Amino acid sequence: MSSDAATEIIINDFVAAIHPNFNYVLTDTAFSACLLTLLVVLFAFSTQESRRRLVFRLNVLAIVVALALGIFSSLVSGRAILDPFNQVSKGIYIASVVFAVFPPVLYDSILLTRLFALYPVANTPRITLLKIFAFPLCVKCARVIVLSFGVNNYVSSQLSTASLEQEQSSAWFRNPYMVSEWTMQIADNMYSVSIFLYNLHLRTSLIKRAGGIAQRIRQIFYISLANFVFPLIFNIAQIICITTDRSPSTGTELLTMNNYITVMGVLCATLWFSGTEWVRSRNEQSRDHVFSSPKPQFARDHVAGGRSGSDVVVIGRGAVTLDTTSSDTKADSRRLPTPEKEDKYTLV
Repeated sequence: MSSDAATEIIINDFVAAIHPNFNYVLTDTAFSACLLTLLVVLFAFSTQESRRRLVFRLNVLAIVVALALGIFSSLVSGRAILDPFNQVSKGIYIASVVFAVFPPVLYDSILLTRLFALYPVANTPRITLLKIFAFPLCVKCARVIVLSFGVNNYVSSQLSTASLEQEQSSAWFRNPYMVSEWTMQIADNMYSVSIFLYNLHLRTSLIKRAGGIAQRIRQIFYISLANFVFPLIFNIAQIICITTDRSPSTGTELLTMNNYITVMGVLCATLWFSGTEWVRSRNEQSRDHVFSSPKPQFARDHVAGGRSGSDVVVIGRGAVTLDTTSSDTKADSRRLPTPEKEDKYTLV
């Protein structure tokens, strides 16, 4: 009986020891698979024009960084499960920490680029750009500095991976660097989203809220709100965990999931815009066949609510006409009544 009891105790201790790492592997595997699927969808719905945009390339970079986090985290956790007495090297362990804490700064920067759609660099005065972007840029620099000090303080005093893992609990509990980082992240996201939604309301207040434009504005609002609310919930949960729970396992899972969900939120916004671009490009190809006929027929545009001859993209304070039709069609569009013209606005 004593031998059976000792064996059961050993098994229970082993299961308890590998349980956090097993959860990490499951989390990384599930979210990495989702990101791979979304990456394929992103390229499938992208057009040659959208792939040249900076935001598209930043989204691809964000996915690659998130997948790198999954690879390094799975290596560390998988080795801890399969071979607990032979851990990964200190460099791989440090890489997993770096890819877990630094990428949110990149993800938040991608969301900040939405403001350039409302304040184009070429048309906005430099003093206005300075007033708008000074605070978020300063906050992001402060976040990078705080994270650098925090990671250096954690890894510099230990010589091996085993000692770093043993130091996790003491380094995690009420860590001032991480609390400062998550607090600044909340302020950073709150500022960016507030400025974007406020200016979105101002720039669209003069547009007639009818047809497809009203639906597009609501979609932009909901996407922007979701990109703020979900990271905000995780940031608050992380601050609560780090100040009340001495075990870093729950907080590490929240930190990992926050990385993946933030990337997915940014990516869903890009997929939504890429999908509309994909549909628009297909409609333009269909119109090319119509224009080649002797008597072209103009179909109604169910997205913008007007005729399919041209789209107007609202950028900054002005409007740019993207027209693929002939000069006669342009002249015809200028003769349209004001309400019908307003229905043709497409906001990005």
